Amino acid sequence: MTNDRAGDGITKRRARPRGGKSARGGGKSPRAAHARHQAEAPPESRPHRRVLAVTSGKGGVGKTNIVTNLAIALARQGARVLVLDGDLGLANVDLLLGIAPQYDLQDMILGDRRIEDIALEGPDGIRLVPASSGVEELANLDEYRTECLLRSLTSIEEDVDLILIDAPSGIGAHAVALSQAADEIVVVTTPEPTSFSDAYAMIKVLSQRPLKCTPALLVNQANSENEALEVSRRVQSVAKRFLNLEIAYWGFVLADESVPKSVVRQEPFLSTYPYSPASSCIIRLARRVLGRNPDKRGQPDAGPYRLVTPDEVPERV
Repeated sequence: MTNDRAGDGITKRRARPRGGKSARGGGKSPRAAHARHQAEAPPESRPHRRVLAVTSGKGGVGKTNIVTNLAIALARQGARVLVLDGDLGLANVDLLLGIAPQYDLQDMILGDRRIEDIALEGPDGIRLVPASSGVEELANLDEYRTECLLRSLTSIEEDVDLILIDAPSGIGAHAVALSQAADEIVVVTTPEPTSFSDAYAMIKVLSQRPLKCTPALLVNQANSENEALEVSRRVQSVAKRFLNLEIAYWGFVLADESVPKSVVRQEPFLSTYPYSPASSCIIRLARRVLGRNPDKRGQPDAGPYRLVTPDEVPERV
């Protein structure tokens, strides 16, 4: 996988200065709208649908790419998926899906829009709650507004089977709070020592909080299945020794030339290169999320696990 952050040449996201949405809100200032939101009581409860948070100890491990493609793989297997871009200050899910939202979470949290106004449909019928990029107030969201955001999802969960949260990287309060809210947590790492060391640190911080589950591990950008297994064993061994935790291994996604090519095109690699090794791995991951055996007879094979060159990667069919 490639880094979560897209390049400066991306043009599909609309440019928007801070405080520039008061004209769309009927003349209301962001400060006044914010005060009104604080005065309103949050919804009574959090979503009742299954929530899966994907997070990581450090940035640049391909977390957002995994979330976007996993959502599409789940949708193609019959699940109704809602994606929450939880990286509120540096959002990129809309970019990787090739979507240009008219409104996003900045309009809801700092403005006068409701979550129903900003949720939109993406590829293969998935639904997306997009966030903003470069907004300091969202990057440092307080506990109360984070809770209000989570509870607001109940308003749009009626036609949803699963909510995927693309949580921020790192051990910040907002990242931890979003992960805590999930029924299941997947921590993404790469084979680099700095990456799986930070993944362990993330698991350690999460383990010190009330959780609904023990975090699981996914190895991204692996050169082989054996390399991914070795990384998982190292993290599992340390977590067992020092935290007394049994960390589940949720599999791996192979390093694949199709991934950066798809990022440049602002399209999910599962759509652009459906027969690539990375796509095969994502399909297997989706089956795991749905509780299906990837090797069950009658289901399509996920394909060979091997690296490919750019010339070998097929285009759309």
